[in-house]
Amino acid sequence: MQKDDVVEENIETVTALIDTVIAFAVQYGFQILGALVVLLIGLKVAGFCGRKVTLLCEARAIDVTLSRFIGNVVKILLIGVVIIVTLGNFGITIAPFIALAGASAFGATMALQGPLSNYGAGLSIILTRPFVVGNTINVQGVSGVVEEITLAQTVLVGEDGERITVPNKEVVGQVIVNSRERRVVQTKIQVSADQDPKRLIGLIQDALRKIPDLEGDPAPLVGIHDFAYGGIVIGVRFWVASEKYFATRYAVNQVVYGALEEAGITLAMPTGGAVALDSLSADDDTPGHQEPIA
Repeated sequence: MQKDDVVEENIETVTALIDTVIAFAVQYGFQILGALVVLLIGLKVAGFCGRKVTLLCEARAIDVTLSRFIGNVVKILLIGVVIIVTLGNFGITIAPFIALAGASAFGATMALQGPLSNYGAGLSIILTRPFVVGNTINVQGVSGVVEEITLAQTVLVGEDGERITVPNKEVVGQVIVNSRERRVVQTKIQVSADQDPKRLIGLIQDALRKIPDLEGDPAPLVGIHDFAYGGIVIGVRFWVASEKYFATRYAVNQVVYGALEEAGITLAMPTGGAVALDSLSADDDTPGHQEPIA
């Protein structure tokens, strides 16, 4: 008899549990199902709106980095609204969660001060846009074409294809050289004073016309850059695509040197005990100025 009593008691417990589950499902089932449907649809709509905003910004010729940032902000805001609505459908108040999030954010700020400073710097770069994707920049001793700008870091690609990742906090507040899509090359050629500058300039200009990568605007500049003891300094300035900087520079040097050699012009070399000066443009009172040694 005791076994029968235990079995009946277990059956009654299970029956009561099933009745409770059924009552809960009947009372809250449609509410839970509706909340989940709202959540899924809201997430889809948030992603769709974020992508549409990004495409709209790009169509308005807004920088790609800023366009993506605006699209992500819209997406995150919509997701926040969807979560609040979903919690409300469950009858959950969000006030305690807001207080907990504030306390957690304060603690995370203190613990992650370094990484968070990168995010703050990234936001500054995205909003002020000192450079954009596709520009060639030089910062903190490294240079390359900007491939990607995120909140945490800026990714550059060097001429050899290497990826250079620079934390954004190392970019903000530094001197940034932005040469856009092209970089300028400045070369100085020193020859003896008995050479005809006009002939030299003409030879170099003809040599530069043989380099296809130098076609376009602005055209290369060639002229008398400076004067030195026993010679003159010819300056050459031209603009090249950032990804071909060194390749084009070396090609130009080879062509110019070949043209000068073919014309029988040799570069000026230091002789005897003479001390080469950078320029005669400076006054004699300039610090570091030296008289030539005979």
